[in-house]
Amino acid sequence: MLAATAIAAVYLRDLFAIVMLFGIYSLLTAGFFVIMDAVDVAMTEAAVGAGISTVLMLGTIALTTRKEKTSKAKVSLLPLAVVTITGLVLVYGTLDMPHLGDPSAPVHEHVAPRYIEDSYEEVGMPNIVTSVLASYRGFDTLGEVVVIFAAGLGVLTLLGAAGDSPHRARPSVMEHHLVLRVITQALIPLIILYALYIQFHGDYGPGGGFQAGVIFGAAIILYAIIFGLNRAEKVISPLFLRYMMGTGALIYGGTGVVALLMGGNFLDYDYLAHDALHGQHYGILAVELGVGITVTAVMISIFFNFTGRSKQAKEEK
Repeated sequence: MLAATAIAAVYLRDLFAIVMLFGIYSLLTAGFFVIMDAVDVAMTEAAVGAGISTVLMLGTIALTTRKEKTSKAKVSLLPLAVVTITGLVLVYGTLDMPHLGDPSAPVHEHVAPRYIEDSYEEVGMPNIVTSVLASYRGFDTLGEVVVIFAAGLGVLTLLGAAGDSPHRARPSVMEHHLVLRVITQALIPLIILYALYIQFHGDYGPGGGFQAGVIFGAAIILYAIIFGLNRAEKVISPLFLRYMMGTGALIYGGTGVVALLMGGNFLDYDYLAHDALHGQHYGILAVELGVGITVTAVMISIFFNFTGRSKQAKEEK
């Protein structure tokens, strides 16, 4: 099904249909992640790949056109040959990899047993994924947060401060769709509640700051789509979002600085409390909160600027 969806996306010329196929592709991928017990990754893929990315690509279509223009240039076989050779080399490289679930694979003999056997005693989190991402690999996760912040900053820089334009406010295009408005009013509180659950229950089950941030951002984006960007910006202003983008990253990095000042290493949560396990819990809770804040602010800011850009383009026409 993944192959069929990808091939259909290549051959279609209707960009709207291609975007829908990309959303289906992401949902199928999320389903595979669930089957492989990677629920944390599946939640992120479903929310980002099938949700927010689809909305952003639709916003891009609104700025350009729905139909792909037919190229009159001569067809070159060189790009196809390069892609084919590269693909074959990559497939050949996987032949030496161990089979899925092979107990003799290096990851099952060294890394995985170390986390499974010792993470609960050292970190105290039932969810090993949270222990690995927020504690053992805290530096890597901090880098990911900085990358997300930089991506949001880059989009805001490229698109400009479209959120500050006084000409963007106009009635919502969904104002006469009563059914959608009623359903949205019922769903948004549940989505936000679920995001909070994912945020603060990631220590014990699938979830965490990345997933919660995307889900919370999806709730605000849904509100903006149904009730209009003007009302959404009254709920969360673009200026507030810009501050929150940096605040989340500062919370994450500040947690490591506090541990450093208390006598430990950077991001060594053991020194944040009188007991090492309590310190780990407080540290992971703080860094996950920082991740959630940054992800939420970046997602909503990108959508607000895409939507504002679209409105400005239409007004200029």
